[in-house]
Amino acid sequence: MDAALALIDSVVGKYDDELVEVRRDLHRHPELSWSESRTGGVVAAHLEQAGWQVTRMPRSGVIADLGESGPMVALRADMDALPVVDLTTDPWRSGVEGVAHACGHDVHTSALLGAGLALAELHRQGLLPGRVRLLFQPAEEVMPGGAKHLISHGALEDVQRIFALHCDPSVDVGAIGLRVGPITSAADRIEVRLEGNGGHTSRPHLTGDLTFALAKVASELPAVLSRRMDPRAGVSVVWGVLRAGAAANVIPDSGVASGTVRILEADAWASCEAVVREAVLDIVRPYGITASVDYLQGVPPVVNERVSVAMIGAVADQMLGLHHRTEVEQSLGGEDFGWYLGDVPGAMFRLGTRTPGGATFDLHQGDFEVDEAAVGVGARMLAGVALTAGATD
Repeated sequence: MDAALALIDSVVGKYDDELVEVRRDLHRHPELSWSESRTGGVVAAHLEQAGWQVTRMPRSGVIADLGESGPMVALRADMDALPVVDLTTDPWRSGVEGVAHACGHDVHTSALLGAGLALAELHRQGLLPGRVRLLFQPAEEVMPGGAKHLISHGALEDVQRIFALHCDPSVDVGAIGLRVGPITSAADRIEVRLEGNGGHTSRPHLTGDLTFALAKVASELPAVLSRRMDPRAGVSVVWGVLRAGAAANVIPDSGVASGTVRILEADAWASCEAVVREAVLDIVRPYGITASVDYLQGVPPVVNERVSVAMIGAVADQMLGLHHRTEVEQSLGGEDFGWYLGDVPGAMFRLGTRTPGGATFDLHQGDFEVDEAAVGVGARMLAGVALTAGATD
């Protein structure tokens, strides 16, 4: 390990216990999307003390800059929690009813803070080769997400490369997961509203049988997309809400179906909305029903750039040891980090959070647990890739 990476390892090691306490504090006080004021205040206070130039964003979010000249590398962490009940029994379990860090954003935030402390020490010793920008982003868990908010406020100005991490409970702590190319899918939200002449179920021929038409939309739209879209794009429609009527013998005059559309491939994502709108109208037309489609393009796929992935891999080999990185599959989950990668090259890596030999938890579930050693691993990796990219670009 070279001297600068060794210094990162040493500084993060000095702060390991404090970073775990920060993570536990954030876990006790989770904040929903666009409400991350306390979380942002915690990281801003630590970074200002360490010498970072900190800017609090309008509404929510924190941007911190370090260094005077040279290439600019950005590191991003998301701060928001989920509207999920915390089912864990840890002393630091959520103290906010119905809200929990069930996706590991408390780990992401703490790890980026740790990277910031290590990079500040490198800067003091004259070992930082360029400039670094830390992005503590709000609202990753909602569409279209807080990435666009930070970008609109100049987060990517002068940035040559950007990196992020995401907890992965299927990978052991102390290891990371890498993938060149798409590592997440596009995720959009769809809501179909139907209207028609309601009536008695004994006389469906005198009405628009709206409930039947709604069922057709729910079952046939996924089938139509499987034929209208390239099957290699992996288009998946999953409904979360089907709602119509209140009585068994009454055909209602309105109904709604809402869900998500997930797409593995970026070009298909760009064309999917038009196909969905046309297909819905075609499906309901025989039933005398009118349809309106509310389609929200949520996030594009996160497409990792090859050179950036190679940089992460090289840092992992030095800081974590050989054989502590693994190839991961593309996830159908969405991540608004993809918006940044539409403007600058970069990559996201998976941070192992599973205790070796322990249980494998699922993200977005109330019982989600992490091995807290992942905080220090994430901090070392983020600081290391910032250093490597700054010295290379």
